[in-house]
Amino acid sequence: MEPDLRFAHELADAADAITLDRFRALDLHVETKPDLTPVTEADRAAEEAIRALVAGRPGEGVLGEELGDDGASVRWIVDPIDGTKNYVRGVPVWATLLALEREGSVDLGLVSAPALARRWWAVRGDGAWVDGKRCRVSAIDDLAAGVVSTTSAADMPLGWHDLARRAWTSRAFGDFWQHCLVAEGALDVATDEALQLWDYAGVALIVEEAGGRCTTFSGESPAPGASFVSSNGLLHDEALALLADTASS
Repeated sequence: MEPDLRFAHELADAADAITLDRFRALDLHVETKPDLTPVTEADRAAEEAIRALVAGRPGEGVLGEELGDDGASVRWIVDPIDGTKNYVRGVPVWATLLALEREGSVDLGLVSAPALARRWWAVRGDGAWVDGKRCRVSAIDDLAAGVVSTTSAADMPLGWHDLARRAWTSRAFGDFWQHCLVAEGALDVATDEALQLWDYAGVALIVEEAGGRCTTFSGESPAPGASFVSSNGLLHDEALALLADTASS
């Protein structure tokens, strides 16, 4: 295993030890951030643990959801708990998201979901992996046979409902999990109304290294605060054509 990937697993192990220990704790402390999203003591503690480990790597820093950007040119992009709403309610669909960025290029992504006992990763040019096994997107090329997902249908444009109606079935697996399921070939299209860099940096590389495609709803490269869609590539253009209806549902 190459050194950066080995270190990414060490970071994930450190975060998992903290997040799993506090998952479903009766005394878990939860606050509401200015954007009205929840944050827990476990979010902050996990990011602090990651930062402490990265501090031992000269020239590297962290851009984290909870504690900001320390300005390093080589940085680990960190979402300590993606799916915090699930975490605080005891739903096991949450994960620590990691990505290593050098000179603006994300070269490594890792998603660790300890309550699901699953971990996905990718190194640019080396494919995508889940629990040590290679993963690939599906070969479904007919939307009528496809499975599509979104985190929250209530936030999606009207076009989402057309996409869902034309698909074989639609689900709301949500957050990181739906995009990782695209990489595994279990889903064919996954969508989010808006994501930040720490939400998509790692999962986008995993999907792409699995043979898929990731863009905004308008077909542009993913960007902070913009919409996000991952797919097996074969259904991407058709999904975009439907999602182009950006009026709120």
